[in-house]
Amino acid sequence: HRYQVYLPADYTPDRPWPVIVFLHGAGERGKNGMMQTQVGLGPAIRLHPERWPAVVIFPQLPSGGNWTPATEPLAIQALDQTMSEFHIDPDRVYLTGLSMGGYGSLFLAGRHAGRFAALVPIGFSVGHYRGYPFLHGTHLDASLQGTAEAVRTLPVWLFHGEEDPVFPVEISRSLHAHLDSLGAQAHFTEFPAVGHNAWDPAFADTTMIRWLFNQRRSN
Repeated sequence: HRYQVYLPADYTPDRPWPVIVFLHGAGERGKNGMMQTQVGLGPAIRLHPERWPAVVIFPQLPSGGNWTPATEPLAIQALDQTMSEFHIDPDRVYLTGLSMGGYGSLFLAGRHAGRFAALVPIGFSVGHYRGYPFLHGTHLDASLQGTAEAVRTLPVWLFHGEEDPVFPVEISRSLHAHLDSLGAQAHFTEFPAVGHNAWDPAFADTTMIRWLFNQRRSN
C-alpha cells in the first residue's frame, strides 16, 4: 500500500521531530497514494507550512475499506517505517482524522493509546453500522462511552460542524460529555452554521495547532 510522508523544508536529522498521522475520509480511498493528501491536513500544510513543523504521514485505505482491525496495520506500519527512516521524537506522536478517519483516529488511539501524545478527531461518528461508522440511539451511547474510556488517558480536541448532515454534532457533544465525566483532558469546538466539512476550519485553528505541538506523551 502506498502512503505519503511530508517533510518540512527545513527538516534535518540532527534533531528529533514531532510526527502526525492523518487518517482520511471515505472519499479519499484508493491505491494511488495521493488522494489522501488532497483533503484536510494536506491542503492546510500547503497553505501554511510554517504552522506545521512536523513530519506528517498520510496512509491510504483501499477502495471500500474502513478503519478497522483489518486495516489498522496500514497506519501503524507506516508510522513504524517512518520512525525508522527519519529522526522522530517518540514522545510527540500525534493522531488526527476527518469523517471516517475521525472515527479511525479514535479507534486507533483506543488500541494504541500509549503511542500517542494527543488526538484530534474531526466530524466523526463512532462504532460501525453496516460496515460504515455510524450507530443510533442506545447503541450509539454505549459505543460513545466505550470510546471515551479507551482514549481517556490522551489529551483530545474534538471538532464538529453544528449542521453536519452526515454525522450529527450530538455525537461529538456526547463524547465530550463522557470524556469530561471521566476526568479526561478534552476540548470541543463546534462550528456554528458549518456542515460536514469541519476540517478546513479545524486545521486553520492556530490555537489548536499550538496546543497540539505542546503535548507530549506521558511517562
